[in-house]
Amino acid sequence: MASMELRPDSQGKVRDIYDCGDALLMVASDRVSAYDFVLPDEIPYKGEILTRISAFWFERFADLIPNHLLSMDPSDYPERFAPYRDYLTGRSMLVRKAQTVPIEAIVRGYLTGSGKKTYDENGTVCGIRLPAGLVEASQIPEPIFTPSTKAELGEHDENISYERCAQIVGDDVAAQVKDASLKVYTAAAEYARTRGIIIADTKFEFGFIDGNLVLIDECLTPDSSRFWPAEGYAPGSVQPSYDKQFVRDWLRAHWDMCGEPPHLPSEVVEGTSERYKEAFQIITGNEFVPAKEQ
Repeated sequence: MASMELRPDSQGKVRDIYDCGDALLMVASDRVSAYDFVLPDEIPYKGEILTRISAFWFERFADLIPNHLLSMDPSDYPERFAPYRDYLTGRSMLVRKAQTVPIEAIVRGYLTGSGKKTYDENGTVCGIRLPAGLVEASQIPEPIFTPSTKAELGEHDENISYERCAQIVGDDVAAQVKDASLKVYTAAAEYARTRGIIIADTKFEFGFIDGNLVLIDECLTPDSSRFWPAEGYAPGSVQPSYDKQFVRDWLRAHWDMCGEPPHLPSEVVEGTSERYKEAFQIITGNEFVPAKEQ
């Protein structure tokens, strides 16, 4: 798939960012990251699927919390992007600039991943004590806000307590972010259950525009969340998922996390792409059709 020859002003693990004056153009590539490494293989349609899922949630929750999205129509973008409209369609967003809150706002509704590891060690997740007897994939009695630091590219995010979060961003901002995170997660989880998906956990990012807290970056995608099929859900074991866990599991079985990550076999690449497409269809209610085919 073609990409853009323009040099981005900044680049994340999977996104390229272009400065447009009072706005930013965010372009989601098909790159995939895992364990804080960018892998050498791309996942077909991944960038477009994630962008369109984010747009779905932004629209759905617009009355719950404002977001930074201005337009997804390349004809609204600055003229220098005109030659790339075919590539940009579906995988890009023109967004308002925001003063980014420098933490990852994570909400967990179920016990898994790094939360399960610390729970097994001392019964807590990010300093929050949970009931005894929980197992892998147990539902937590109430969703919990478990922030982490925002790591530089190549570094690892670090889980932190709410108190440490408040030290970093201030008491007022921490309270606003916690409240908004729990509110959006709860609404999303309730909707997703009607579609047959459990949102085990998710990561939000926030910023301020004109003094108001807004939702930014991606929102409730298979890259920022764990989506489990509700059918067959059974605590006590790792659940199948619609996210990139398929990639993580293969890497854990075939790589020692030293040096450059290996190439993914075609069945993992294709299988992951199919999982993203399935997640899009289940969440939005629409079959995924690439923008260039519409």
